[in-house]
Amino acid sequence: MHVEIIPQSWGKGNNYGYLLVDEPSRHAWLIDSAFPEDIEAYISEKRPNFELKAIVNTHHHWDHAGGNEHFHKKYPDLPIIAGKDSDLVTYTPSHQEVIDLGDQLSITALHTPCHTQDSICYYVKDSKTGQKGVFTGDTLFISGCGRFFEGTPSQMNSALNEILGKLPKETVTYPGHEYTKGNLKFSKTVLQNKSIDKLQDFLSQNSVTAGQFTIGDELEFNPFMRLSDPQVLKATAASGAVDVMAKLREMKNNA
Repeated sequence: MHVEIIPQSWGKGNNYGYLLVDEPSRHAWLIDSAFPEDIEAYISEKRPNFELKAIVNTHHHWDHAGGNEHFHKKYPDLPIIAGKDSDLVTYTPSHQEVIDLGDQLSITALHTPCHTQDSICYYVKDSKTGQKGVFTGDTLFISGCGRFFEGTPSQMNSALNEILGKLPKETVTYPGHEYTKGNLKFSKTVLQNKSIDKLQDFLSQNSVTAGQFTIGDELEFNPFMRLSDPQVLKATAASGAVDVMAKLREMKNNA
């Protein structure tokens, strides 16, 4: 498994697009390619070797699905894999449906409604190398999560702690935006531990955090995935996972 991390709208939305490539076949998915000029400039410069098999969205927001029309015109025979609300979608996988890519990659669609009701995360396993990754859109960020635009605290708790949090700890995370600096600033107000310190050290020397951390890391430094941690309970003055989730999101929104 090879992942090309493609910065888009850098300095503005700090979006990530991704090119997921099965190495033996070079078959690839283009994920969240919202800004075609940035995607094509990256490909022109880096010239990765791939054969595109699908355009894929994690959810319908324009800064993730905004390139669908452009890429559909360029590759009219390719499917657009996404939730039901994405522009020009041709196929919506069911929850836990597995799609094969190339020779070694199996991709499981995980429905995680909350940020939007059509949010889907894509969990990838390489059968030969054992590599694992998950493309989380605006559901899970490094040390944070997306706003609850179309959903509830209960839904985000399910998405983060009952679905994504149950993935193998070595699963590498690929979020939709580079929001880590702001997320960590908030996380430090409700949680202190060695993993938080390590993330701070990494940020002091790096501007890109996508592909650098795992679900196991998130379980340590993401307060939205530590809803029973005594520090988080004290900071929120709430009890019960859903109420703690709701209070954390309220605090983060107002931070």
